[in-house]
Amino acid sequence: MLLLGAAPVPELSVPPGFTIAAIADVPGARELAVAPNGDLFVGTSGDKVMVVTKPDSDAPDAPRTFAQIDDVPVAGVAVTTDAVYVGGQFHVWKIPYAGGDTRARSVPMTIAAVRTSGVARDHVTTTVAVNESTLYVSVGSSCDACDPDIDATRATIQEMRLDGSGMHPKAVHIRNAIALAIDPQTHALWAGVAGQDALPHGHPYEIFDPVTSHEGVVNYGWPYCYDDHTAAKAGVDCRAQTVPRVVFPAYDTPIGAVIYPERLDGAHAFPARFRGGAYVALHGSWHVPLVPPRVAFVRLNGDQPDRPVDWSNPNAQWSGFVEGFQRPDQSRSGRPTGVAVGRSGDLFVADDFAGRIYRVRWSGAR
Repeated sequence: MLLLGAAPVPELSVPPGFTIAAIADVPGARELAVAPNGDLFVGTSGDKVMVVTKPDSDAPDAPRTFAQIDDVPVAGVAVTTDAVYVGGQFHVWKIPYAGGDTRARSVPMTIAAVRTSGVARDHVTTTVAVNESTLYVSVGSSCDACDPDIDATRATIQEMRLDGSGMHPKAVHIRNAIALAIDPQTHALWAGVAGQDALPHGHPYEIFDPVTSHEGVVNYGWPYCYDDHTAAKAGVDCRAQTVPRVVFPAYDTPIGAVIYPERLDGAHAFPARFRGGAYVALHGSWHVPLVPPRVAFVRLNGDQPDRPVDWSNPNAQWSGFVEGFQRPDQSRSGRPTGVAVGRSGDLFVADDFAGRIYRVRWSGAR
């Protein structure tokens, strides 16, 4: 069921018992983060970080500009009790925050530098995620397949303290880990990764993996290795490659992810069978035929998927949760990007194609 607002909305579908509504217009909406008080922060493909107050109410407030940062795109955003963290193209920014702030209370501060070569090329979004006292920052490669990259921060996930100090790589040879999510149960960092193009059609599978469940610096093999220790060219030794625990079809392009809490007392909390798993926003492909955009649901048991990878079937581990962004003629009404869980249990989904924020809500029997 799709609840219609004043503006046109895509022809979206959700499982029985759920509704979906467009609650805000935010051009270029990318990553999402819910503040402790329930406000919804939105990174964008421009220079603005937006905030939607009362997103779980019957009448959410219109989006407001929380901060404007000259580091386009300011796509990544994470919120704690006292700070908003923003991933720009060349820097990670920190803004002091108190619950209810709708405008930055001071000038954003640079706490870390990424893409230190200064070259704006290919994957230019920076995703951020906070796990207690640790900040994770994902920086995409400058190319489809190259090594070494043009600087040491590219094709990595960096780990640092909340003030930006102690920055070091947690994952390397990871082409473009746009979708970062912290599991509220296990505190593991999961990463959804967009793979390279110049391989046999249908490969590599897109990956989703609990990065911090692996010891040390994790090597995902790009651009030499992919899938299950498969070499991209003859003579490559892929035994050191970390093999992912979850895969999606090639070219699906994970952009955002969130792990739904197993325990949540909100008025709109999802039923048990939809909790504790991952919701992954898949942006869809530019490859022909077009792989459709969607939000997928992956059942998890701790840091393991409910089903192991089936290397002959990249559709085995997930089910569609929000569908309908692509029409039968392959035209599109939207492409999902960020996802976040609201304080009352709603799932928020950003769409950078339509420039909207959607709210998925459980309204069925329990």
